[in-house]
Amino acid sequence: MDRNADPVTADDFARAAAGILPAEIWDFIAGGSGAETTLAANRTALDSVFLRPRVLRDVSACTTRSTLLGRPVDLPVATAPVAYQRLVHPDGEAATARAAAAAGVPFVASTLSSVPLEQVIEAGGRVWFQLYWLRDDDATLGLVRRAERTGCDAIVLTVDVPWMGRRLRDIRNRFALPAHIRAANITTTDAAHERNGHGSAVAAHTSQEFTPALTWSVVDRIRQATRLPLVLKGLLAPEDAVQAIEYGVDAIVVSNHGGRQLDGAVPSIDALPEIVDVVRGGCEILLDSGIRTGTDVLRALALGASGVLIGRPLIWGLAVGGERGAARVLELLATELRDAMGLAGCEDIAAARRLRTTRTPSVSAGRAAPPAVQASITAGWTVA
Repeated sequence: MDRNADPVTADDFARAAAGILPAEIWDFIAGGSGAETTLAANRTALDSVFLRPRVLRDVSACTTRSTLLGRPVDLPVATAPVAYQRLVHPDGEAATARAAAAAGVPFVASTLSSVPLEQVIEAGGRVWFQLYWLRDDDATLGLVRRAERTGCDAIVLTVDVPWMGRRLRDIRNRFALPAHIRAANITTTDAAHERNGHGSAVAAHTSQEFTPALTWSVVDRIRQATRLPLVLKGLLAPEDAVQAIEYGVDAIVVSNHGGRQLDGAVPSIDALPEIVDVVRGGCEILLDSGIRTGTDVLRALALGASGVLIGRPLIWGLAVGGERGAARVLELLATELRDAMGLAGCEDIAAARRLRTTRTPSVSAGRAAPPAVQASITAGWTVA
């Protein structure tokens, strides 16, 4: 990256990535499902959360350090599991894992990683393994054992993908993976590479590989297969959060999959308060979908989350500058969070979680998009 043109926000990285990535790869990463209603609503809902800062607090030693799953982190952040990262840079997940290790946050490696899990582990940081339950039960449990054997710190079971949502950008593009990009952790067919007239080859591939018969019994099976902490990702209903606690999970991720599964699903930040109310400390609660700034992280903490997962901005950083670009995204997030915490009178994460918030309906009821977002729409892409 040109030092004189270094991005200073996630939106800056998005603009830069949009200018260099092939259109169909940009669409695959940036797009959502259906009319992308939930994709847009995630951002609008976050912008409707306003913080009530405290004053006359000593924030001279403001710290963003916290814990996730009982272990220390430099930020209350983990990376979201994003598939096929070599689409945007040859080093793919290995580079983002090194960036996460340098930032002192967990890297969540996807089942559909384009770099084998063992190479991700070599980055030297803390790694959680995201699990899709495959149609082959033995192969899936083999992934769990492999994650434990290679030194992963947790299993993150994604529970909101019985099949891939209808991502219209990919359908219109008839998107297929390039021949050199593969799901490196699983033995699979060539379906994801076979461009055809019926839509997304990646969606066809996941339909072949993932079971739509995923039920709560799988949680017990994972518990029997490993002693690693278990996280369920993709919950939005309080009833499911209560059931997750009954099954003894260690954490849940309140998530609508970044607007990529059910279009019309509630924004994650809107679902968070009610889930916090019913969980009552029974497990850790993380949040993803739409997180772009340190202020967003503070919003989530103030509404009861233990931390957040960040996805697309890291991929934009990876596309623009490889490991250095991904690292810069996390550096900016840390700077923004510390700035927001200090200005809100929060000396640490515990104080951040005591902040009060208010919602401003005018933001979600049609206020014009910020100039940066308007510019992105004009350019043919979306920041959300």
